[in-house]
Amino acid sequence: MADEQEIMCKLESIKEIRNKTLQMEKIKARLKAEFEALESEERHLKEYKQEMDLLLQEKMAHVEELRLIHADINVMENTIKQSENDLNKLLESTRRLHDEYKPLKEHVDALRMTLGLQRLPDLCEEEEKLSLEMIQSLSLISKVTLRSKKQSGRRSLRSPPSLSPWPLQPLPPNNSKWLGSRTLGRRPPSGSSPHQ
Repeated sequence: MADEQEIMCKLESIKEIRNKTLQMEKIKARLKAEFEALESEERHLKEYKQEMDLLLQEKMAHVEELRLIHADINVMENTIKQSENDLNKLLESTRRLHDEYKPLKEHVDALRMTLGLQRLPDLCEEEEKLSLEMIQSLSLISKVTLRSKKQSGRRSLRSPPSLSPWPLQPLPPNNSKWLGSRTLGRRPPSGSSPHQ
């Protein structure tokens, strides 16, 4: 009877061992799958972070590019403003010289006629670009350009520019050589220099 009980105990122990072993193997298989998933997710996370770093670098490159474009715009606006001021001064000086020339020429022509000489040719007869009409047309062009620039400036203040779906065209390099060629050799205004 004791042997039978001992056998029964051993059978129960074997059965328990088998059940626990099966349970352990299932957990082991799940643990292995979890480790594999963990390693895979770690690889993915590393790739995501690398991609994020690349995107941040690209963003900073675009930010710097926009900063350089804005700096170029500021330099060109100042250069245009200086050029317009110079043009207006030259127009005023040219008009003043023309006004001084006209009565002087009339006086010389009158003196020549008293001596039986022909009058001198008018400026427009000598050279078309020296005529008063040409000076007035240049003045008109300058005023129209200035007015259209102010109006476009007001429009840009009223409504911000919409984002264009088209990609930006490549820009000329940001350096003083390009600025010099765009402004026909004019130096940028003092106090504003192209970026390095």
